Amino acid sequence: MDPGRKADARVETCLGKQIFDLAIIGGGVNGCGIARDAAGRGLSVFLCEMGDLAQGTSSASTKLFHGGLRYLEYFEFRLVREALKEREVLLCAMPHIAWPLRFVLPHHRGLRPAWFLRLGLFVYDHLGGRKILPATETVDLRSGPIGASLKDQFVTGFEYSDGWVQDSRLVVLNARDAADRGASVNVRTKCLAAAPSDGVWQVQVRDEDTGATRTVAARSLVNAGGPWVGQVISQCVRVNTNDNVRLVRGSHIVVRKRFEHDRAFIFQNADKRIVFAIPYEEGFTLIGTTDRDHETSPSEAVCTPEEIEYLCRSVSEYFRDPVTAEDVVWTYSGVRPLYDDGAKSATAATRDYVLKVERSGDAPPLLNIFGGKITTYRRLAEAALEKLRPFFPQMGSTWTAGACLPGGDFPVGGDEEQGTRLRDRYGFLDVDWARRLIRTYGTDAFDLLGDAASIEDLGQNFGATLTEAEVVWLMRKEWARSASDVLWRRTKLGLRLSDEQARTLDVWMRASRADEQRHAHGSR
Repeated sequence: MDPGRKADARVETCLGKQIFDLAIIGGGVNGCGIARDAAGRGLSVFLCEMGDLAQGTSSASTKLFHGGLRYLEYFEFRLVREALKEREVLLCAMPHIAWPLRFVLPHHRGLRPAWFLRLGLFVYDHLGGRKILPATETVDLRSGPIGASLKDQFVTGFEYSDGWVQDSRLVVLNARDAADRGASVNVRTKCLAAAPSDGVWQVQVRDEDTGATRTVAARSLVNAGGPWVGQVISQCVRVNTNDNVRLVRGSHIVVRKRFEHDRAFIFQNADKRIVFAIPYEEGFTLIGTTDRDHETSPSEAVCTPEEIEYLCRSVSEYFRDPVTAEDVVWTYSGVRPLYDDGAKSATAATRDYVLKVERSGDAPPLLNIFGGKITTYRRLAEAALEKLRPFFPQMGSTWTAGACLPGGDFPVGGDEEQGTRLRDRYGFLDVDWARRLIRTYGTDAFDLLGDAASIEDLGQNFGATLTEAEVVWLMRKEWARSASDVLWRRTKLGLRLSDEQARTLDVWMRASRADEQRHAHGSR
């Protein structure tokens, strides 16, 4: 079977019901990554997500493709090496939503010694076979723009490479590619129960919009529920296991732009944690993250006042102008579903993924997924399918390492050239608008704009360059159903639209969707 070919749409049936090879619970980066990989290997896939794609942890990351510099202190060498190697694979596959980013680590005399930092960065540079990313170098923070925003006591810094990614778009584009290859992707579809019967899993799901239920049959079940992985095991599948998940909350704050350069900062804290300050969305700075055990439902994760104060205090140790709670324009928080390895603190708990196949007798397999990082999602998907290979000998070979995501068919660093092409084709676009479209949709921006000859041809303008044409694209191509889907996951325009503009968008989307449903019913 050729790698990457579209799955056969003629799914085997039994008593009139389709039988999928894989039923996947969870529409985060792991679930969508597995769906894409499996569909490209010729397996039939059904994916259900109880909310929107990337609505949980996968849209609440620090948005980095990175090896995890601080994980070296916990001797997580396998994880760091795999993540370092993956950075460049992923940057090449999605140059529209991910790009190289240089990080500056100021030397703090009261914390880790300079020799220790140099040693760690030397290992970081050489552990993963770096090819396109530049090496570490020492920088003088007293000259040039890099150290201008820092206090005078910070004299020396170390500059190294990692990568930036738009995390929620990463998830959506994996789902799109999976669907293009034959997968059935179902948002706002909750798994109620799953039980083996006659050699297959019978998975009962409910449409959260209509309340309608149905049962899907599959030869294997993949629990990619993220922070809900434990609930799926205990409440949906109802199997006994000795494996547990440790929920760790990571919170972030966004403030107005704090420095005038394109580097990110990585700051050390006295508690041995690190905090990033990252250029964000052309005019803002993203600051995070925290590490706290989370005891309640993952859906209740919020950035607490204590976490806001912690992040403000941490970066104010370095910035010349202090950051206060009054400077915060947005916060978000996500729950990491870490494998419970018995670590004493949330910070020390492993970030490595753990995959466990549960099977009793001749029952169909259940694969539970614990942990994982944005950076290693593709490798996790490959490892997951290797776990399932004994049950699917017809499965194709690995293929995703060299395959770009939709819209990413241009070289790393080519986004500026693509923006120029877009402006040449659509003369009504300014530089910032074209840049946003390319860094959201890549070459798909040309299809989105279609035959438009003027701004008026794009329909209603909802503000901040968000037009009716773009919203229709997101609804028809990317499963967007509400304003929050568009403003906080498909884009980050929620930072720029007013509450009134967001409400106008939501009303328009609901009316548009209702019209489509009426037309669909009328044509039957």
